[in-house]
Amino acid sequence: MQASCPDVYRGKYRAVDYPGQDMGKMYADEVLDICKKARGGGHTIAAFIAESLQSCGGQIIPPDNYLRNVYRYVREAGGVCIADEVQVGFGRVGKHWWAFQLQGEDIVPDIVTVGKPMGNGHPVAAVITTLEIAQSFKESGIEYFNTYGGNPVSCAVAIAVMDVLERQRLREHATRVGNHLLNSLRQLALKHLIIGDVRGVGLFIGIELVEDRENRIPATAKAQHIVSRMKEEYILVSSDGPDRNVLKLKPPLVFCQENADHFVKILDEVLTEMNDDEVTMEAGSPQRQKKANHPEFENSPNEKKIKIDDQQSEKIIKV
Repeated sequence: MQASCPDVYRGKYRAVDYPGQDMGKMYADEVLDICKKARGGGHTIAAFIAESLQSCGGQIIPPDNYLRNVYRYVREAGGVCIADEVQVGFGRVGKHWWAFQLQGEDIVPDIVTVGKPMGNGHPVAAVITTLEIAQSFKESGIEYFNTYGGNPVSCAVAIAVMDVLERQRLREHATRVGNHLLNSLRQLALKHLIIGDVRGVGLFIGIELVEDRENRIPATAKAQHIVSRMKEEYILVSSDGPDRNVLKLKPPLVFCQENADHFVKILDEVLTEMNDDEVTMEAGSPQRQKKANHPEFENSPNEKKIKIDDQQSEKIIKV
């Protein structure tokens, strides 16, 4: 069973409609209803699994008290709680090592899955769990086998990555640069109405693009155009979310303030260019119709190829 995404900007319960209310509990109560219906139908709850912050789902930051209530409901129903930290762990959120800690120091999952940043590109991942669950798995008699599990090279790489994270204080760096980038993007939103929402924590940021702010219609085609234009300016950025209208920023933790300023500057130029094009084309004009029919403004992903020679490639930054 699947619960609603705890999205307070576009989801079932929106912050603008429920000011001052505990939206974390409102979304969590859906999980409670699922647990009750399952048990009422003679079923049991095995587990609740979710990213601590939803990344491919649109860079969603769950409201306060969401995980606290969800974990309580699931455990009361006999299930275990699994936190996916593959994309958001290892200090990306800045304030903590793990994103689930943003919901409170008392929030502790039963199982945590980690990977990707653990090896900084080297293939290594891990599952962290309680002694009770590990012992239960052992006593089941099921043999666990992994071709590369626990090999010394991967373990050495992971240890080195964590040493660098601590030695270079990259969590503090992510907080400082992330706050600067968030503030800069929110200032940019005052200038460009296509930016409906800017949200994030540390170096985990989403820019939601809309056709109009009142109805929040996803600006999917324009998002794809922006991704393509930014690539032409040697900045690699992707769009995500159910409507592919959220610019997804998850740069390496060494991403600096100068990189952030450059990104905002180029994004501003691209959005200004798009706005100028809209202003100069009258509705219904042949130029406007040609623009509307251009592949870059279709709902399908832009397939435009950008050729970059070896001398230019060093200019590319990925966010």
